[in-house]
Amino acid sequence: MSECTHDCSSCGVDCSSRQSESLLAPLNAASKVKKVIAVVSGKGGVGKSLVTGLMAVLARRNGFQTAILDGDITGPSIPKMFGVRDPAMGSDEGILPAESRTGIKMMSVNLLLENDTDPVVWRGSLISGTVKQFWTDVVWGEVDYMFVDMPPGTGDVPLTVFQSLPVDGILIVTSPQELVGMIVEKALNMAKMMNIPVLGIIENMSYIRCPDCGKKIYPFGEGRTEKIAQQHSLPLLAQIPMDPALARECDTGVIELFNEDWMDGALAAVEHCPKKVFGKA
Repeated sequence: MSECTHDCSSCGVDCSSRQSESLLAPLNAASKVKKVIAVVSGKGGVGKSLVTGLMAVLARRNGFQTAILDGDITGPSIPKMFGVRDPAMGSDEGILPAESRTGIKMMSVNLLLENDTDPVVWRGSLISGTVKQFWTDVVWGEVDYMFVDMPPGTGDVPLTVFQSLPVDGILIVTSPQELVGMIVEKALNMAKMMNIPVLGIIENMSYIRCPDCGKKIYPFGEGRTEKIAQQHSLPLLAQIPMDPALARECDTGVIELFNEDWMDGALAAVEHCPKKVFGKA
């Protein structure tokens, strides 16, 4: 069991000291973000960036002002999926986010680098500070839903996001392999430590649709994620297949052409997620 270290900058225990001292970073003065949703997983390579992009696309398509904060500093991929290549600019009020073709605002470290293939070889404290600056220094304007693309695991950056940003809910992304139980457990345990509600689980790479007969083929097995979701009384919000058309849309920067119904349940969960009240015991 975790014990309080009396150092709130590195401790995840929800104690009376934490409740009396808010660690939330101030949002940029020229911005108003109504709801913040973090997209997380216990390991890399399961499709967090894909899910983040799809959620933003659907929210924007439903008429919401939408933004993406790319917290995966060492492996950013959001700008490429949306075909955004122009660097971020600044003003007297702060850094101006880039916008996609449909008006989704985004900030990613790739928009600040001279070349998007330049590696980000930074220590953890600098990476965490950069993510926090994306919240405090970027002029987001009016935003209904901000989706935060988190790096994998439970290290410095996830801790910084959960402590510094008013995260209202978490979407856990996983894949159907045998490791699914451990992946979900890690993400769930961190969410509990930070007292942030989990909205549900999204399974990526769930199946392949046969192009001839339309039958679903489950190369990694069927039902594992659903079983884990039931064990934790969480909804399985979406199952995303391995779809060549979707992969092509992401690779060519036109993810906004996505037009399937796989993610409708996940968007409904986000829309019904209540605004969390921070700073209350």
